[in-house]
Amino acid sequence: MKRATPLPAPGGALTRSLRRNLTAHAFLIGAVLCFAFFSWYPMIREFLLAFQRTEGGETTWVGLDNLRTVYNDPAFWQAWRNTVLFTVLALVLGFAVPFVAAVVINEFRHAQGYLRLLVYLPVMLPPVASVLLFKYLYDPGYGLLNELLGLLHLPEQQWLQDPDLSMLSVVVAATWMNMGGATLVYLAALQGIPGELYEAAELDGAGLLRKIWHVTVPQTRLVLSLMLLMQIVATMQVFVEPFLLTGGAGPEGSTTTVVYLIYQYAFNFNNYGAAAALGLLLLVLLAGFSAAYVKLSRSEDA
Repeated sequence: MKRATPLPAPGGALTRSLRRNLTAHAFLIGAVLCFAFFSWYPMIREFLLAFQRTEGGETTWVGLDNLRTVYNDPAFWQAWRNTVLFTVLALVLGFAVPFVAAVVINEFRHAQGYLRLLVYLPVMLPPVASVLLFKYLYDPGYGLLNELLGLLHLPEQQWLQDPDLSMLSVVVAATWMNMGGATLVYLAALQGIPGELYEAAELDGAGLLRKIWHVTVPQTRLVLSLMLLMQIVATMQVFVEPFLLTGGAGPEGSTTTVVYLIYQYAFNFNNYGAAAALGLLLLVLLAGFSAAYVKLSRSEDA
């Protein structure tokens, strides 16, 4: 006599499904709570601080006084000009150089792994170590760059002491320190392009530059536009490189950025309301730029 297969216990599948979903939701809730505590709460707190002033342990609402304070500061407009200058220079170098490096690495059939490691190595170095390296390179007395200029019988330069060169020197250091990640992203996008497109371009007589312009750039347009947005947002918040290389302000305030001015308000002047107000202005600017980018991207895809 054939034994009957026992029926599953009532609600067994439902219990297992509920337990499995509860576990997933528990992980999801934990991630949301961490994100809320470390991201949303500071933004809300900054928004409140921008309209408050704390003196003698008492907090009072001051309306737009903190915004007026930062707006009337002579360093306000200089910090914005320096930040925009850094962003433009960083886009010229930091956006183009990683893409060119990715194109060059993609042309190699062998040793791509070693080249990827080589280009990503600066990202793995601690920022302080990278800054010390560039301080040695830029040193006016025994720096390597001035030594090379001397060998070429060219005048030596005050790389970090000259107001006309200090920002460019910071941009070069920042590009070297941060280009590895962008290069790997571009390289991954390039390796996803079908080889038939390049073969068809070669049959049409296209050279290297025409293949890059007519095949590579269109095929990586989404990645390029996304990296452009991310780089603008990142460079507008630059702090580490000018702070470590030039002490923040630089010669004649030439490397004073918006985030460094926020740092000064908060930790040098103990004016957290003004620091929060300036941070709120930067947040609104970057949020508006990101919203405009998303809207333009949707209109192009439509």
